[in-house]
Amino acid sequence: MHDGAVPLNQENLMSDASVTPHILITGAAGALGRAVAQHFLDQGARLALVDHHEGRLAEVFPGLDNSRHLLLSGDVTSTTEMAALAQQALKSFGRIDALVHIAGGFEMGEATHALTRESWDRMMNLNAWSFIAVTQAVLPSMIERRGGSVVAVTAKAAARGVPAMAAYVASKSALQRLVEAMAAEAAPHGVNVNSVAPSVLDTPANRQAMPDANPAEWVSTSVAAQTIAFLASPAAAALHGQHLTLDS
Repeated sequence: MHDGAVPLNQENLMSDASVTPHILITGAAGALGRAVAQHFLDQGARLALVDHHEGRLAEVFPGLDNSRHLLLSGDVTSTTEMAALAQQALKSFGRIDALVHIAGGFEMGEATHALTRESWDRMMNLNAWSFIAVTQAVLPSMIERRGGSVVAVTAKAAARGVPAMAAYVASKSALQRLVEAMAAEAAPHGVNVNSVAPSVLDTPANRQAMPDANPAEWVSTSVAAQTIAFLASPAAAALHGQHLTLDS
């Protein structure tokens, strides 16, 4: 055991102000993805922005310097597509310092006893399997250079079953268990893996879906982005398999 000093072979390149952080963000065209991307852009990071539709990325990030940043389209549930995108980012950047996995899905569903296999598979693929597909493509390069951070977006709701949301809650709970398992596996290699677990994010989609709710009681995407950036920073190097609950 050491006395708390960080071993040289676990030095996080993001701790050196002279080194530009290289961040890969999935679900980048969504409301939270945009806030996270803007936060890192303001910090001078180079970004690989991933979303299902490249055209949507171009709309959301007009004028982005394509010589410095990457706009990448792909299916986060496909291991082959994610491997290809990760290789493209690694070839362009040389390394990925942090992976922020935002892409996922939400839907209300049937009563638990009436769940369809289609609903179950859809939520599990989008929220749990996608984490495996994306990290499978990125984590080995972090382990090889003994440094990096992985941040997933889980949910406060993952802690307890909710009526008509069984598949969603189960998939986010599964994602949290995957984060914890991967954190234990990656920590000895200098990589930390954690998640943020928001209650309800203040997004246009949520405002439209819940017009009678009070958005002041929700979590702003800006605050969530700052928490994600903290987990991707050297300040969170001692956090492994944690889920930071975000609530108003």
